[in-house]
Amino acid sequence: MTHSFLKHTLFLDIETVSEKPDYSTMSPVMQELWNLKSVQLQRGADPMVGAEDMYQQKAGIFAEFAKVICISVGFIQQEDDGNWRMKLKSFAGDDEKVVLTEFCALLQKYYQDPEKHRLCGHNIKEFDIPFLCRRLMIHGLSLPSLLDLSGKKPWQTSHIADTMDMWRFGDFKNYTSLNLLAAVLDIESPKDDIDGSMVGKVYWDEKNLPRIVTYCEKDVYTVAQVALKLWGVPVSLQKG
Repeated sequence: MTHSFLKHTLFLDIETVSEKPDYSTMSPVMQELWNLKSVQLQRGADPMVGAEDMYQQKAGIFAEFAKVICISVGFIQQEDDGNWRMKLKSFAGDDEKVVLTEFCALLQKYYQDPEKHRLCGHNIKEFDIPFLCRRLMIHGLSLPSLLDLSGKKPWQTSHIADTMDMWRFGDFKNYTSLNLLAAVLDIESPKDDIDGSMVGKVYWDEKNLPRIVTYCEKDVYTVAQVALKLWGVPVSLQKG
């Protein structure tokens, strides 16, 4: 893999939370729909967990009941001194439509060609990209070309580099968290403050979006380091 490949790769991670602070603030229609969803989720789980508690625990990962509050991206460039540095940028806020619109504007301006540009993240094929696409549809926004994967054949989605998929080596029963993968590859863990299970509480209870942005950016930087190792690219990456 050539270093020019790195210049055309955008690394990303998203953070999501339940669309409402709690079950009681949903509309009656959405409450009823969540009740049905929670019954499905309770299969094999603790039967004592009710729909209200299940909403607090699980709603943030379902695009129909959740929203995107932060999208962090990073790109790698080589400095004049020869060092490789990652530049980070985040789109974050309470207004999801604004967050999505600003992120899509970046893609449409700088990363619009699937033949040339790449998106890289951890588990983005199964979570980040589908979640983003569903929320874009909900807001009536157009899908950027790099995200428009519906109906595409596997060879038409080669611009998506998923570090979890790369680590599977064909074993689709396997799930490996970014934290675990970083640890086995001797990369510093990004989970030194909060983890994904805490994002909803930090957002709704602490109202500390900057803390979530910092966490999301750490994940992007870690994903890039993991990807470089998996690609076999001997680059010492600095954070800019």
